[in-house]
Amino acid sequence: MFRKSALAILAATTILAGPALASEKPGEGVTVRPVMAPALEEYFQHRILFRALTDLGYEVAEPQEVEYQTIHLALGTGDGDFTAVHWDKLHHTFFEESGGDAVLEKVGMLIEGALQGYLVNKAAYDAGIQNLGDLKDPEKAAMFDADGDGKADLAGCAPGWGCERVIEHQLTEYELRDTIAHNQGAYNAIIADTIARNEAGENILYYTWTPYWVSGALVPGKDVEWLSVPYSSLPDGATAETTFNGKDLGFAVDGIRVVATDEFLAANPAAAKLFEVASISINDISSQNKLISEGQDSSDAIDGHVDQWIEANRATYDGWLEAARAAAQ
Repeated sequence: MFRKSALAILAATTILAGPALASEKPGEGVTVRPVMAPALEEYFQHRILFRALTDLGYEVAEPQEVEYQTIHLALGTGDGDFTAVHWDKLHHTFFEESGGDAVLEKVGMLIEGALQGYLVNKAAYDAGIQNLGDLKDPEKAAMFDADGDGKADLAGCAPGWGCERVIEHQLTEYELRDTIAHNQGAYNAIIADTIARNEAGENILYYTWTPYWVSGALVPGKDVEWLSVPYSSLPDGATAETTFNGKDLGFAVDGIRVVATDEFLAANPAAAKLFEVASISINDISSQNKLISEGQDSSDAIDGHVDQWIEANRATYDGWLEAARAAAQ
């Protein structure tokens, strides 16, 4: 009699505890396949999400690392589950070309207030170069000629990135092909040369974005200034808000979002809710990127940055997990 009662109590306890315990790890048994760019500066935000997914019981596969257009194509063909580096406006064409709403979904807003644009050194700006259109004048363009061909050298966008399409469109739209050379390649190498030239007292013209460490090395308002563009013009007739602090930067004032496959989101409500509620300050991203630029760029160092961010934002982070677990009930 005692044995039966004990077994009955144990069974009842198991029944009651089972779902409660399972709800702590709603992703148990599921492997998530992230896709991201091979950019150290984007590991941080992805790894925060990886940590949250792991805390929810998911196994996170080794990320595929490809360029931005290919990221979207991989998701559209089902070769990955999500990315956390979709620029809402800049990458929208990539999103549409990869199947759009029929197979993919933009979820939440991970990072708000992302900017892009053209900048020059402060001395050149103060001398009157305040609009990209000013460089239609060959004499003004020659101020930024680094290789002696008479054209302004623009440290530009890597091939295959969304910014490439915008820059190439605008050079034609603003009739700047004869006076500006768009220098492309590995962005970090090109911008390192640009920073060195600035330190040597030369004029510089370059493209960059925030959040990124470059704006910690070349500080807008102190070392450099954003240029305006003659008027707003984006590829394929797209329209967007391009004005920031009263200045038309030529690129959409943007936000960085998660894009995931419809199939994955439907099967994983906990992950879907996590992607919806997760948000990281753009200043936190820029601060971490600066640490990378100062040499804290190993995988272990970046994991340490993730640890520090989670501890500093423990209530927020735990709130994400709570919402995700509730969504899986």
